[in-house]
Amino acid sequence: MTLATLSDVLQPALAGNYAVAGLVTLGWEDMRAYVEAAEAESCPVILQAGPSCRAHTPLTVLGPMFRHLANETDVPVVAHLDHGYTMDECKAALDAGFTSLMFDGSRKPLAQNIDETAAVAELAHGAGISCEGEIGFVGYDDGEPSAGTDPEEAAQFAHDTGIDAMAVSVGNVHLQQDQSGGLDESRIAAIEALTDIPLVIHGGSGVPSAQRRRLARESAICKFNIGTELRMAFGQALRESVNRDPDRFDRVQILKEVEAPLVSATRKVLATLRADCPDSACLPN
Repeated sequence: MTLATLSDVLQPALAGNYAVAGLVTLGWEDMRAYVEAAEAESCPVILQAGPSCRAHTPLTVLGPMFRHLANETDVPVVAHLDHGYTMDECKAALDAGFTSLMFDGSRKPLAQNIDETAAVAELAHGAGISCEGEIGFVGYDDGEPSAGTDPEEAAQFAHDTGIDAMAVSVGNVHLQQDQSGGLDESRIAAIEALTDIPLVIHGGSGVPSAQRRRLARESAICKFNIGTELRMAFGQALRESVNRDPDRFDRVQILKEVEAPLVSATRKVLATLRADCPDSACLPN
C-alpha cells in the first residue's frame, strides 16, 4: 500500500527540484486513469476531491475509493481534500480516510484565515496527516477576480498556521481553458525569499507548460493543481466514443474508450513536472 500524506510527497519534491501534480477528480474513471498514468511515469500523484466532486459523491465514498487505488499501486498516492471551507468538512474528510486537508480561508480577513487554518492544521497533524492553506485569493476565469498574495502576509501565514504547503495567488486563475496566461515570477521570488514552505499553484491548467516545467525545477512550487486541462481531454474522448456508434448505449463500453486518451493526456502533465525528463519529452506537442 502506498497511501501517502502531502508532506510525504512534497518535501522530497522541494529537495529534489521537481513538482507533484494535484489532479482534480470527478469520478472513478478519471481517478483510475490518473493512477495508471502515475504508474507509467513512476511518480507520485495527489488525487483531489474538490467541491464539485463532493457535490456528486459523498466524502464517505471518495475516501475509500482513493485508498483502494493507493492499495493497488506501487507509486505514492495522496488522498487530498481540495478547498475545504469549514472545519466540519475537514473533520468529515479525516474520518473518511483522507491523508491531506486543504482548508480554504482565502476570502476571509488575514487574522481569521490564520486562526481557522491553524485549527485545521492542528487537527490534521494530530491525526498524522498534512494540511494545505491558501493566502491570497485565486480567482476564476470570466468570474470572481483574483487578489494577489502579499509576500509579508504569506510569511506570517506560513509561520502562524503551521501548514505543510501554501497555495498562493501569483497570476494563476481557476478554470482557464487555455495556456495564454502565466505566473508572476517576481512575486513568487518575493514569497520564496521570506518562507521555506512548499508552494502550491491552483488553476495550473492555465499556466504554460514550459513555465510549469521550469518553475517545478527552479522554484519552491512543489504542487501544480490540474483540473480543467484534463476534464477537457476527458470530454473530448467521451464525445468521440459516443459518436463512434450512435446506437451504443452501454456506458461501460463507452467509458472504456475514454481511459487511454485520458491516461495519455495525464502522462504529459506528469512528465512536465518531473526533474529527470529532457525537454523534448516533457513539453507537449
